[in-house]
Amino acid sequence: MVLSYSRAIYLQFFLAMKTEDFLRGHERAFLFFEGVPRFILYDNLKSCVLERRGVAIRYHPLMLEFSGHYRYKPVPVGVRRGNEKGRVERAIRYIRSSFFMGRKWKNLSDLNAQALEWCKGEVLERPWPEDRSRTVGEVFHLEKEKLLPLPENPFPLMERKEVSVGKVPYVRFDRNDYSVPHDRVRRILVVWADEDEVRILDGEEEVARHKRSWGKGEILEDPAHIEDLCRWKRKAKKGRGIDRLSRAAPSSRELLARLAERGRNLGAATSRLLRLLEEEGAQALEEAICEALAAGTPDPSSVAFLLERRRKERSDPPSIPVRLPDDPKIRDLTVKHPPLETYDQIQQPQDWVGEEEGEGKKEESHG
Repeated sequence: MVLSYSRAIYLQFFLAMKTEDFLRGHERAFLFFEGVPRFILYDNLKSCVLERRGVAIRYHPLMLEFSGHYRYKPVPVGVRRGNEKGRVERAIRYIRSSFFMGRKWKNLSDLNAQALEWCKGEVLERPWPEDRSRTVGEVFHLEKEKLLPLPENPFPLMERKEVSVGKVPYVRFDRNDYSVPHDRVRRILVVWADEDEVRILDGEEEVARHKRSWGKGEILEDPAHIEDLCRWKRKAKKGRGIDRLSRAAPSSRELLARLAERGRNLGAATSRLLRLLEEEGAQALEEAICEALAAGTPDPSSVAFLLERRRKERSDPPSIPVRLPDDPKIRDLTVKHPPLETYDQIQQPQDWVGEEEGEGKKEESHG
C-alpha cells in the first residue's frame, strides 16, 4: 500500500491470494501507518469489484464490510486506466529494484521481517519526489495527522467454510486434511482459519485446533485424536468378540459374569475362549463351559483343561491352531479341491514311446 501524498510504503507477502489475505494486508498497513486513508484506489480485481458496467459497480460484500468498519471509501479506477494509479505502478518498480532483486531469505516470516525493516528504514529515508530536500519520512509524519483514527477493535478476517466429514475422522480444507475426534464423523462442521491456525467447530463447540499448513495433500493429526480412535477401536473389537462368543456358546455369558465378580480381566478371558472356539468348535466349547460352571470353576483355564481331557479320552491328535488374520476375506475364503480323477489317470499305463526307443525305430525305418 502506498500513501498518495508522502509515498510511504507498506509491503507484506502472503502465500495465498484470497480476499481475506488481501484485506489482512490492509489491516497491517493501517497499523503501520497508525491511521486509515479516507480514500483507497483499487484496480478492478475480484477482491474489490465483482462486476462493473460503466459507473455501475457491484462490490465484493466482504470489502464493503471491511471498508465500513474502518470508515474509508473504496474507489475503483477506470478500466484500462493505468495513469490513474501511477504512483502504485512506480512503487512496484521501486520495490522490485530496491528491495526484491538479489535478496535472500529463509522463509516467509524472514522475508516479511526484512520487508518491514525496509519500510521503516530505506523507504522513509529516500528523498520526497515533490521536494528532494525533504525525506519521505518527514512528509509522512505530517500526513499521519490527516489519516482517520483506527477503530477500537480489528475487523474479524477469518476464513469460514462448512465441511462435510465422511467415514474417516478428517476434515478437508484448502487441499489438506486435518484430524477431528472420531465421534464427529458424518457431520457438517465449520472451519475457521487464519494465517496460523485452523479451528474446527461443531456448532459453538471447538472440537479441534491445528497449525495451518500451506502445503498440498498434507495430513495434520492431533495425537489425542489418534489415541482416542485406537482406544475406541480396541473397545469395539472386544465387543464384537464377546458377541461372537455369546452366539457360539451362550453359557459363556454366565462364565464372564462370574469372572467379573472375582475382578478378573474380561478381555484376556474373552480372547482365550475365542481361541478355544476356533480350535475345538462351538458345541465342544459350550459343553466344557457348562461342565466348568457346574464344577464351580468358571475359568478359561478350567475350560481348556476339560477340552483337553475329552480330546485324550477320544484319542484324538492334539489340535494345532491356525492363526488367521481378522479379515472376512481370508476367514470366509472357500478352497476348491481339485478332482481326484486326475491322479487316477496318472497312475494308469499310457501308450507312449520313449525318446531313445522312438529314435531307434526311426533309424530302422530308414535302414
